[in-house]
This record gives sequence, structure tokens and C-alpha cells, in this order.
Amino acid sequence: MRTADLELDLDVFAGPFDLLLAIVLREEISLLEVPLGEVVVAYIERLEETGELELEAATEFLVLIAALLELKSRLMLPAAEEPELDLGPEEAADELLARMLEYRRYRDAGAELSRRFEAERGYLYRSAPLPLELRRVSLEASRQAYDPDRLGVALGDLLSTPAVPDVSHIRPTVSLEKRLGVLRDLLAGSARGRIDFDEAFGTEDRLTQAVTIFALLEMYKKGEATWTQRETFGAIEIARGPSAGSGVPA
Repeated sequence: MRTADLELDLDVFAGPFDLLLAIVLREEISLLEVPLGEVVVAYIERLEETGELELEAATEFLVLIAALLELKSRLMLPAAEEPELDLGPEEAADELLARMLEYRRYRDAGAELSRRFEAERGYLYRSAPLPLELRRVSLEASRQAYDPDRLGVALGDLLSTPAVPDVSHIRPTVSLEKRLGVLRDLLAGSARGRIDFDEAFGTEDRLTQAVTIFALLEMYKKGEATWTQRETFGAIEIARGPSAGSGVPA
């Protein structure tokens, strides 16, 4: 809904909103006498009646109401504070008019761009010409592309199983939480409550072993596990701690 379609019935004015703006700018009606709140309510009620919200029209209305509110707030300030204002009432009215004219220029420019876009949206433009080999394909070559034998070979290539991708360069991701679960399961499943680190994790990669060590330290801090190593670089034996199986959260 455009502002021109908004009809107002106020105590000081009855008519379209655009006419009210013109009268206020000519100072035929004081802006102090115009209840801007009722104007906003009338606009909302009209939107509810139509059931449609056009963003461009709503933006136009908000810009105009905001400018009127700013101008009215300047007029409502006490007279003692008037020398401290940046703009007087007349200058504020001129500023409002300038804003309205500037907004109309941008609105008209946007409408023109939209009209041109709609008029030319059926055309597709290429930023570069076709490659030379595509512009000079012989008729015989194009017929061969539809040869049944060649189509069969092409379909056979599509149906063949591709080679397994090489993922050896991808570094494995190891979770501390998962390593905690592995350690707890191994200790819980051991009859003696002890496991040998090399036997359990000797075949794992260095990153997994390092994260397992961190998980073991976490369990030691919570009293879930202990370990012994009788000599330097010797075998590490992990045993259940006093808090193992007591419901300690992971």
C-alpha cells in the first residue's frame, strides 16, 4: 500500500496522507497539532484490511514518519533550549523536504532499474565466445557421437566401479573421549583387571598412542587407573584404580 492510498480522518485533517505532508510543509497546519500516533494506527489498520505488505511502500512510510517525529520532537522542546538546537523549525522543515526529495529520487531510480531488468531478463549474455573447437565441429563428427557402439562404450565407462581413492595422506582423527572408552572397556573386560600397553596399543599409530597416554593420565587423575613400569622404556602395565566402576563420569 502506497502512502498516497492512505486516507486519514483526524481531528485537524481529513484526506490522503500525501496531502497532509504538503500542508504541513507549507505550515498551513502546525505539526504539533497532528497526532502522528493515529497516523501510524491508521496505516496498520489499512494493512490488516488489505492483508498485503509491500516492503518498498512500508519503507517509504517509515522514512516519512521518522522524519516527522524528529521534526515534531524539535518543536516540542522548551523555548529555553531552542538556542542549543542544531536546526530550527524552519530549517528542520527544509531538511524534511530535502529527505523526501532524495528518497523519491532513489525510489524512482530503483523502479527504473526494476523495469529494465524485467524487460531484458529474457536475454542471456555470454562473457566469452565459445571455444574454437566447439564452433568448428564437422557434421560427420557430430553424427558419430550418436553411434550406438560409441554410446554403449560411454555408458559402460559410467557403470564401471571407480578406483578406491588413496587416503593415506589424510591424518587420522583421534578423540580423547573415545580413547577413554577403549581403556575402560579393556580394563573392565580383563579378568585380572590389568592390561599391557604394548599388547593393547602397540600396533596403533603414534598419534593414537599419544592420545591414549593422555586418556590414561585423565583416568589416573580420577582414580580410575594406575600403571607401573619396572624399567626405563620397559613394558607399561595398566591396572584398575580404586574408583574404577564407581560411576565416575567420563
